[in-house]
Amino acid sequence: MNARGPMPDGKTGSAMAGAGEARYVSARGETFDTSVALWRAPDGSHLDLTPGSGLQRSDIRADDRSIWRYAQAIRVDADRRVSLGEGWTPLLPGEWRGSPVAWKLEYFAPTGSFKDRGSSVLMTYLKNAGITAILEDSSGNAGASLAAYSAAAGIACRVLAPATAPRGKIMTIAAMGADVALIEGSRQDVADAALREAADIFYASHNWQPYFIEGTKTLAFELWEQSGFRAPEAVVVPLGYGSNVLGLWIGFNELLACGAVDRIPRIYAAQAANCAAFAAAWEKGVDEWTPFPVSATVADGIASVHPVRMKEVLHAVRESGGAVIAVSEEEIAAALKGLLAKGLFVEPTCATAAAAFSRLSESGATTAESPTIVVLTGSGLKATDKIAEILGKAS
Repeated sequence: MNARGPMPDGKTGSAMAGAGEARYVSARGETFDTSVALWRAPDGSHLDLTPGSGLQRSDIRADDRSIWRYAQAIRVDADRRVSLGEGWTPLLPGEWRGSPVAWKLEYFAPTGSFKDRGSSVLMTYLKNAGITAILEDSSGNAGASLAAYSAAAGIACRVLAPATAPRGKIMTIAAMGADVALIEGSRQDVADAALREAADIFYASHNWQPYFIEGTKTLAFELWEQSGFRAPEAVVVPLGYGSNVLGLWIGFNELLACGAVDRIPRIYAAQAANCAAFAAAWEKGVDEWTPFPVSATVADGIASVHPVRMKEVLHAVRESGGAVIAVSEEEIAAALKGLLAKGLFVEPTCATAAAAFSRLSESGATTAESPTIVVLTGSGLKATDKIAEILGKAS
């Protein structure tokens, strides 16, 4: 199976200066040059990047209201970026069932989800590495994001999606010129189909690509800056494959290593109990995939049966002092209604984080002295059918 990106002449492209600051690292600890785009290691394992050098306040480009204000710490060529103005989303103070909270409004992103952080950096890297066509599999938000950034980069894009994905998300993907193929079956069936097609087109899966996480780590930088250049006490985020959890962990560790913060915030990862691979492993105290029951969930954006980076995500949550929390469909529906009642028009996936925060506040795991940050990852505009269904059932 081809792990490299083919060029029109059959050769592989050379990445831009700046990407050389990082190297790919396999699960075995082998390193590879990033001048040639890869999507996995020769042994079939996923790839990560070597640690970055972090960021100081003086490195911030204050006149740039996007993730690229942190260009000093993003290891691609920022002068040749593929950007639609992603990042620098609001941090809104509020209250949730008697506890202070700060809502991180990631659904304000150009395509309505946090995925735009990763897509901007990943497409910048791939374009400058000479990739001309990509393949992605997605339940909706990542596909919409990569479709948009592929269009901006002038790169052909094919997206495999579940036939049951929300119509609004599929229409968003197709409207921006991507070739969309709907796959019958589960979300895992879609991923398996993509792996088969990856023999013929470069696989730019946000779940496999380490440069996608190089983009999501900017969430940590942003929360640091918006929290007065301090690490917040705790962050709650929905968990599917883990790019936000890993982004927070990597970003705050880079800040810690360069002395910009003195600790890592507790990372709480919210899963839907109906499809909770990480929660199953967490409860058993293991760091690898373990069998668990799977059923349908309204939180389709995080319905991941076989996540790629199980060990790394669980390590990040554990070492931060956080936890993986699985919430029921009833809790998700109640939390969604509560968010909508506050004027926060988000997709059901986001409500898992609010429901998990309810659990934390009830247990006394959060404090009134410092508001917990709850990340709202995706807009409700692409999930109106599911929202209507939930409101109908809850009424």
